[in-house]
This record gives sequence, C-alpha cells and structure tokens, in this order.
Amino acid sequence: MIRRGSIVTQGKPDKDKQDKGTSPENTPGDAKREKNPKKATVPFEFSPQEYPPDTYPIPSVELGRPPVSDQLYVGFCSIDEVPNELFEKYDVKRGLRNADGSGVLVGLTTISNVHGYNKVNGKLVPDKGDLIYRGYHIDDLVSHPQEEDRFGYEEIAYLLIAGALPTQDQLDDFNARIDSRRLLPEDFFYHFPPKTQSHSIMNIMARSTLMLYAFDKTPDDISPTHEVDVAISMLARLPRIATIAHALYQAKKDDTKLLVPPPREGYSMAESVLDVLRGDEGFTHEEAMMLDIMLMLHAEHGGGNNSTFSCRVLSSSNTDAYSAYAAAMGSLKGPRHGGANTKVGYMVDDIANHVKDWDNEDEIAAYLTQIVQGKAFDHSGLIYGLGHAVYTLSDPRAQLVKRYARKLAKDKGQEDRLNLIEKIEKLGPEVMRDVKGTKKPICANIDLYTGFVYSMLGIPEDMYTPVFAIARMAGWAAHRMEELYGANRIIRPAYNPYMPDNEYVDIKDR
Repeated sequence: MIRRGSIVTQGKPDKDKQDKGTSPENTPGDAKREKNPKKATVPFEFSPQEYPPDTYPIPSVELGRPPVSDQLYVGFCSIDEVPNELFEKYDVKRGLRNADGSGVLVGLTTISNVHGYNKVNGKLVPDKGDLIYRGYHIDDLVSHPQEEDRFGYEEIAYLLIAGALPTQDQLDDFNARIDSRRLLPEDFFYHFPPKTQSHSIMNIMARSTLMLYAFDKTPDDISPTHEVDVAISMLARLPRIATIAHALYQAKKDDTKLLVPPPREGYSMAESVLDVLRGDEGFTHEEAMMLDIMLMLHAEHGGGNNSTFSCRVLSSSNTDAYSAYAAAMGSLKGPRHGGANTKVGYMVDDIANHVKDWDNEDEIAAYLTQIVQGKAFDHSGLIYGLGHAVYTLSDPRAQLVKRYARKLAKDKGQEDRLNLIEKIEKLGPEVMRDVKGTKKPICANIDLYTGFVYSMLGIPEDMYTPVFAIARMAGWAAHRMEELYGANRIIRPAYNPYMPDNEYVDIKDR
C-alpha cells in the first residue's frame, strides 16, 4: 500500500515550454511557473487501513436482496414495474429504438456516419459496414498514415474538432498545443487521489475531469474559443490522468512509491500512453503504431452511442464542458457500453481452455453451442463481441484491426489465438442462427479483437475502457460543440405517467 509520506510526482516537462494561446490554464500563475518550473511533488496521506470496509458509515445492502421486512427496498422491486403491453400500446421507443431495432432519429450531424444498413420502403436492408468521419472513410484515414509510417490519431482529432483535415503546419501547431498542456496543474496532486481511493480508473478519470473545473479561470465559458481550448487540454491530460491512476493502483498493490515519468515532448498520444504503462520495459515503434490504429478506430462513432448522447444531453443544458465530459465517462464505464471489451477476453480464455484443438471448427462450434444454450462460460447465452446495433454484414473497425494486428500477432507468437478469434467470428453467427433461430445478420464488432490487441501491447485489463475514453475524447468534444452551436435547444423527451390517483392519508392512519 502507499504509506504516509510516500511521494507521488509527475516530474518536470522535457522543456520549459508552455502554450501561449487561450488555454484555460494560461494564467499569471502558470506564466510564473514557466520561468521557475517545479516538480509537482506532494506527500500523500493515504492508507486504506484507516477505513476498513466493515466500518464504512454506509449500510451494506446486497443489491436485489434487501431485507424482506424493509419496505424502503421491497417497494422499489414492485412500484416501478410497468406492464410490457403498455409500452406497445403507447408506442414507447424503449432505449430510443424503433421496433426494427434502428435508432430513433433525434438529430442531424455533420461529424460522422455509422453505416450498416439501408432503409428501403420502410424496411432495413443489411449492407456492408462503413464508418465515415467528416466525409472521409475510416479505411482511408487509417491506411494513409500507416503507409507513410506516421501517427494518425492527432490528425483525426483535428479533423473531428475543426471539421477539415489539417495542413502540416496546422497539425504541427495542434500537436504543440497538446504537448504544452500534458503536464497537470501543480496543485492538482494535492487532491488526487482522495483517501477514498476508487477501484475504477474510469471513476477516477471522471472525478479528475470535474476537478479540472477548479483550475480553469472561466470554467463556465461556453464560447467557441474556450471550448476548443478545453478540448485540447482534455486530449492532452486525459491520458496522463488515466495512466497515473493505474500507476497509483499498482504502487498501492505492490507497496512501492509511485514515480511517474514526466511527459515526453513530441510523443504521440499512443506513445504517451505506452510510455507510462510500460515503464522501464519500453515499447517498440510497431506497438505504438498499433495502439494509434486503435485510437483512430475508437475516436468517434456517431451521436447516438450512449456516452456521446449523454455528452450531448448535458451540453444541451449549456452546462460546462467538464461536467459533460465526466458524464460521458460515466456512461462509457457501463458494461453495456465501453466495459463490454473485457467480457470478450474472459470468453476467449474460456473457449481456449475448453477446446483442445483450436483448428477443429466442429469442436469450436460445439462449445459455442453450449455457450449460446447457456450451459457454458457465464451462462448468459451470449457470444460477446458478436452483433451490433447498427452494423449488420460487417464492422469496418473489426476488419481493420484484423488486417493490421496480424503482423504484431506473428511477431509475438500469438497467431494461433488470433486464428481462434477469427473462427469464433466465423462460426458464432451460424451457431446463434441454429440455436436461437436468429434471422437478422450478425457480424463481429471491434470488441471481439480489442482485448486481444491490448494484451499483445501489454496494456492491463483495467485500462481497456480508459484507453477507449482517451480515444473517444475527440468525438465527445466534436459532438458537444455541435450541440452547443448547432442544436440550440435543451433535450427534453416525454414520459407518460403510469400511476393511480391517490388521496393523502394522515401519517397516524397509515
């Protein structure tokens, strides 16, 4: 554990360089630190032994199993139930989904297009999947930087936020602005982390994002200039927050001091993440390029996904950027959204352990059948990593990951596992059709391959979703700005009431 007096430092930047633009942190105090930079070093007083779990002043109630005699808990098991037939009667779009599974149209966007089907005469017609950022196909956006052996995430972040591909000078300036803001405010570490250390890095990221509000001189300013500056600062700092949070967890686990290297000037987003996570082990250029691909593929995915829509909902109220981004992170943490990628890894491990011959498709299909029947793995009847709300015939992101991960898998002796995952992709839909009678097309989504790639890169499992958030920050920023300046109306859907008319009863007569 981290004991009293342990030292946490993020070091000093490689060069005493600070962006002179309109950054929310470009205050007189920051200018003073430019001339006399100091280590952001702070002694923590943190010991989990101070608050043993059995002494927390919060009742320990197992969700779903409250004391039968406790009306407070029992009531919630019944009073919120609404008969399913009423949802059909009133044509309620549960989950904002139409009856055919497509999303309810709630807006128009210039940011991206997630394409998986066509609507012909009111019916969904499956189509090859495509992902388009600002009119550019994801295949082109990924392949060109790869062919030129350069990192592409920052170019995509610029494209999403600014609306156009940058010139070399514009990209250099954008990267310099990100570089200059990677170092967290000096006083930030007096509040990070609190004694009640969270076990979730996503929660720490959301909480830290809200903390950054206090270091912004005009945090409630929603002008375009300020919004762009906050977006750049978040792009720069979110990787730092996530990786330091993970390093802190490891230091606590290993009972060691936490010493985080300073940001390296000129590093790409992918290199910055691996630099802290891999530590003394280091990383190769090929590994950083593979992570860069993953960041590009996760940067944006339309306005209807849960975390982006959450960001847009909050932004429609004209709240500050930090609150909107923290809400998006809370959404992404959910196992139905960003947290799904870890389940795939557990499932693949389970299949690998129970299938003796990874080349035997009959044996693999037989075990997948047991999974779909709810007799194996987690008994959910689900093959994680298969199926998507929009994509029908193919997920372009999954196809790109397969294409570029092959060489890395070969270099690391992981081709057999990649081949196994590809067989799950091939056989899974057939098994689901045979067992469940599923008629609609089912394709592999990117989650089927994400965990495999991250494990090859040495990224810890508890960082899978945080890396997703680091990438999606660009998309959240773009959608927030579009909601602020394009929609100009608070999002306020309707709920029909379902309740009896009651007469008030005096408390002594209840």
